[in-house]
Amino acid sequence: MTQELNASLRIAVVVSRFNAEVTDGLLKGALLELGERGVTVDLAHVYTAPGAFEIPLIAQSLAKTGRFDGVVCLGCVIKGDTAHFEYISEAASSGLMNASLATGVPLTFGILTTYTDEQAILRSRDDAHNKGREAAAACVESLAVLKAIG
Repeated sequence: MTQELNASLRIAVVVSRFNAEVTDGLLKGALLELGERGVTVDLAHVYTAPGAFEIPLIAQSLAKTGRFDGVVCLGCVIKGDTAHFEYISEAASSGLMNASLATGVPLTFGILTTYTDEQAILRSRDDAHNKGREAAAACVESLAVLKAIG
């Protein structure tokens, strides 16, 4: 899609408040990437979720409104000493996939699932490897493919 077409895209962002030191960086990266691609996201269209587990329901609800072409989903789950990591990671990824398929709206997966705090910080830094940037790019590129399909 060209910058002109991207300017007409309506994209929302859902970001987890949990692990905010990481998710704030993901959000910054996503908004920068969208801006560089000509997509403006009104800050009123940035929604917070308590944690990664709640992101799929919020994203699906946004998709169902018909007000958004896509939703960029950002969060961070870091492995601890219990099985909690596996349950939350699986629920978030399956939930987003199912919601995207059910609504036909790209709900892109920018939820880090890391083994250490250091891995999460590396993936949320202000650089080209920021996974928020990647999730935003995936949203815009998915919309371009869907538009081409018709």
